[in-house]
Amino acid sequence: MLAVGVGARAGTSAGDLATAVQGALAEAGVEVLDGTVLATLDRRAAEPGVQELARERGWRLVAFTAAELAAQPVPGAPSDVVAAAVGTPSVAEAAALLAAGAGGELVLPKRVYGGVTVAIARG
Repeated sequence: MLAVGVGARAGTSAGDLATAVQGALAEAGVEVLDGTVLATLDRRAAEPGVQELARERGWRLVAFTAAELAAQPVPGAPSDVVAAAVGTPSVAEAAALLAAGAGGELVLPKRVYGGVTVAIARG
């Protein structure tokens, strides 16, 4: 199972999200698997661009609260800016790891593509 975690500003278009996700998949050298999920902060999951990306890719959209994301240990450096903005210091990495489930491992730590942060985990 592959989990793609994304973090982005409100109003980010599906096109910008898709470009970032495609860049991350290429960088990680992984292929999309059946059962791939798109994971993010609950309020971003309500965004039209995020919903459109999940629908276009045929991926299940998984949302986590800021508290759930904040409780997930991540290897990357936490972001005080993100924590101040959304209540958790990690969105993409934490969401990917949570969605991947117990024993999930990052295959691509957070990367920023055009203002969209993406991380990929395998469960």
